[in-house]
Amino acid sequence: MESKSPTEEVEQAMVAIRRRQNKRSLAKAAGSTPENTALSDVLDVVDSEHGQCSVATIADRLAVDQPRASKLVARAVGDGLVRRESDQSDGRRSLLSLTDSGHRAVETMHTFRRDLFGRAMAGWSGRERTEFARLLSDFVARMEELSP
Repeated sequence: MESKSPTEEVEQAMVAIRRRQNKRSLAKAAGSTPENTALSDVLDVVDSEHGQCSVATIADRLAVDQPRASKLVARAVGDGLVRRESDQSDGRRSLLSLTDSGHRAVETMHTFRRDLFGRAMAGWSGRERTEFARLLSDFVARMEELSP
């Protein structure tokens, strides 16, 4: 049996991760519906943009069209998780921010995912976890640089 190169192993691992993401495995493990999963994705983006998020940002980060992003944002606003605020530098644009309920929902998501990832790394030493985090973060950053 021929051994695989590290690059081949990374490719296979990334394909497996993509398949799990497409099946929404994390969301299913959390008991989320597909619509709630989309809403969670919106909250993740708003949280990561620290108050500088627009509907266009949501559309770009989630790779959806503007009308779909608008519907998702409207639902998040309607559910009291996100609020729209006027952009002081461009009155035609609204910026999105998390409400207190939105912050609590994001914290719940972070806690769930971190617990799951921690269990996946059970048995690894602290040093192995630190090295994995460093390498994975570096890999993702480099992939972002290569993406069009």
